Amino acid sequence: MERSPMFTWGVSTSAYQIEGGANEGGRGPSIWDTFSRIPGAVANSHNGDVACDHYHRYEEDLDLMKWLGVDAYHFSFAWPRVIPSGNGSVNQVGIDFYDRLIDGALERGLTPWPTLYHWDLPQALQDKGGWNNRDCAQWFAEYAHTMAERFGDRLKNWITINEPFCSAWLGHLFGVMAPGIKDLQTGINATHHLLLGHGLAVDALRQSSVDFKVGITLNFTPAVALGDSDEDQLAVQYADGFDNRWFADPVFKGRYPKDIVAAFAKEVPIHPGDMQIISRPLDFLGLNYYFRQTVAYDREAKPLPYKMVTAPNVERTGMGWEVHAGTFTQLLKHVHNEYKPKEIFITENGSAWDDVVIDGKVDDQKRVSYLKRHLDAMFEAKDAGVPINGYFAWSLIDNFEWAYGYEKRFGIVYVDYPTQKRIPKSSAFYYKDRIRESL
Repeated sequence: MERSPMFTWGVSTSAYQIEGGANEGGRGPSIWDTFSRIPGAVANSHNGDVACDHYHRYEEDLDLMKWLGVDAYHFSFAWPRVIPSGNGSVNQVGIDFYDRLIDGALERGLTPWPTLYHWDLPQALQDKGGWNNRDCAQWFAEYAHTMAERFGDRLKNWITINEPFCSAWLGHLFGVMAPGIKDLQTGINATHHLLLGHGLAVDALRQSSVDFKVGITLNFTPAVALGDSDEDQLAVQYADGFDNRWFADPVFKGRYPKDIVAAFAKEVPIHPGDMQIISRPLDFLGLNYYFRQTVAYDREAKPLPYKMVTAPNVERTGMGWEVHAGTFTQLLKHVHNEYKPKEIFITENGSAWDDVVIDGKVDDQKRVSYLKRHLDAMFEAKDAGVPINGYFAWSLIDNFEWAYGYEKRFGIVYVDYPTQKRIPKSSAFYYKDRIRESL
């Protein structure tokens, strides 16, 4: 039986991707407001000014969650909405919005699961160096303390940071996400300060309440080799180190992977005591999984000698990502054996497809298939003893998909952006039925 009091069914969103209301209620600008206005940075010059208008339509979205029959809503706070300058005075209008959102969820029997940071750093802090500045870790901890004091009476499950991989590497090394920096040393600095901020936030949350359950969300992208040479196997090792171990090892083992540190040939800005803070014991790991990657050795590639390649005869999503549910099972077993988190919650899993509305309906059978196979793969790992206690589908609704703008749709509910009409897709009906059948 899949359903038990210990298993949580949910959906996920994030603030900048759905809220809109970017210039309302005293919200300050974030690095994504700035980045999305750089010519060519975001597809079709899209931005999150309106997004899904969740700021005004949150009750409709909460009603959708109740209709789905989920137990929980995983969302993120917008740091610039509650503290516009990042580390200054609190914006009461922003606090009031989250009060309404949290209370509305609870009234519908939904447990709110907040993430403190889903990439929307206040621009005022970026102007001071952002995550390249060690002080940002302390600013984040102060923000965490503020949120815990304001909402801790109703929120018990806290996620510090979502996918530091994306903030560090995509935002500070490859420059394809905010703040759009392209520098390895800055990416390394950002990694360390993000993880340090995580550890300091864990302390701040625990100081507010011993009853909180606290974790971090890491995205894992397993790699396989295109060829069978020793060099291609080395490419797999490098890919795993760059994508996965670089973030999981510090959090769970208190150290960065030696092979990747050596390959970077750069200094990690570690101060005495940092690794003990970063590796504070956690109550759970939030794990995001989307796809498997195929890699090959490439001695000319930077910053590590490998590249992602296109494997033949592999099913792919609308993002071009490999669909391989069996890898999900293997990954979950590996994370359990390697890092031994007390609990694992799948905080994001989903797929983008080219959805179309026909006769008022969206029959997204490819997403249904993806969802079914990955849920089956997850429960296979759970049945094998991996302590998986929840699954949050990504995403409740179509949304602003970062540098892809509104071109890519991950929602199980379709959003017609000109009218903001919500249309549950076939995948929403499948998910609803799957949850009900687990009772």
